Amino acid sequence: MRTFVSGLVFMLVAVGALAVPPGPAAAGTSRPGHEGSLPGSFTWSSSGPLISPKPDAAHPILSVKDPTVFRYRDRWHVYFTTADTAGRWSLGHTSFTEWSEAASAPQTFLDANPNIGDRYAAAPQVFYFAPQRTWYMVYQTGPPSYSTTKDPSDPLSWSAPRDFFGSEPPIVTENKGDGAWLDFWTICDRTDCYLFFSDGNGHQYRSRTSLAAFPNGFRDTAIVLSEPNRFDLFEAGNVYRLGDGSGYLMLVEALATGSDWRRWFRAWRADSLGGAWTPLADTEANPFARSSNVTFEAGQPAWTRDFSHGEMIRAGVDQTLTIDPCRLRFLYQGMDPAASGEYYRLPWRPALLTQTNSTC
Repeated sequence: MRTFVSGLVFMLVAVGALAVPPGPAAAGTSRPGHEGSLPGSFTWSSSGPLISPKPDAAHPILSVKDPTVFRYRDRWHVYFTTADTAGRWSLGHTSFTEWSEAASAPQTFLDANPNIGDRYAAAPQVFYFAPQRTWYMVYQTGPPSYSTTKDPSDPLSWSAPRDFFGSEPPIVTENKGDGAWLDFWTICDRTDCYLFFSDGNGHQYRSRTSLAAFPNGFRDTAIVLSEPNRFDLFEAGNVYRLGDGSGYLMLVEALATGSDWRRWFRAWRADSLGGAWTPLADTEANPFARSSNVTFEAGQPAWTRDFSHGEMIRAGVDQTLTIDPCRLRFLYQGMDPAASGEYYRLPWRPALLTQTNSTC
């Protein structure tokens, strides 16, 4: 989602341990015969908040937002956006073996990495780019940027950010209005890599480059989804490969302008990353994830009515971003419904959604 949203995480069941180094084979763990088995409507169960801010004297943070999550060396790793009392945005990392340990796990702030420093940085996405045997963190420093490492478990090892583009594509400048390009998301197929992003003004974009040229050469930026109401297609876009490649799922965050103005997710499907996107669960009456189709675990109060920027639990770590459609889990950011005030002061927390109506 936007650089300003803290992180609550929807999660579904844990993924098994990955071999080191990970490779393309690690991404395909879905069950044969169920690669495209998504229902036409969804129901979920949510955990309570799993990760909360751990401020210190130098980091008076209020929010943990925009989580990206992966399993590496028998541990969960979560990178996230932080927002502090002065309105500054940066990145953080935490790691733990089981989700029950998430609340007590230490947090590292990436401004301690001299390559990152105290620059504005937000909305991370982390994946393993198998052709180069290198990990990438895609995030926003204003424009879309990336850092690399050979060891994502060490948050101080990331390289200095480099930009994907020399300048903003003209189609973005012409259509963003008073918005800005944001929430950058990378996914690849066998020949090409695609960069998806939003503009906060009702448009979802796609750029592409070849697999061999990545991370260079992004071009052909085009609008793939558009809405006249900017809040119906707002931010926090995610794209995933379903199972062993029988299609793709796109999620985009919206605001419920027809009712309570809470944050929720819409969903579309496509046969290919370069193809057209068709609605799957994209209305307030039939949402992908919203307060109307989420219940809470036994004994857990309905602590949020917002379901905002996060990431699906992947079946691997590589650039294909494969998910198991039989075991959908989503780490999202939520917020106390009574909270109010300046946007950067809102207390976002990650939590876990688990699908309760799988068709498999």
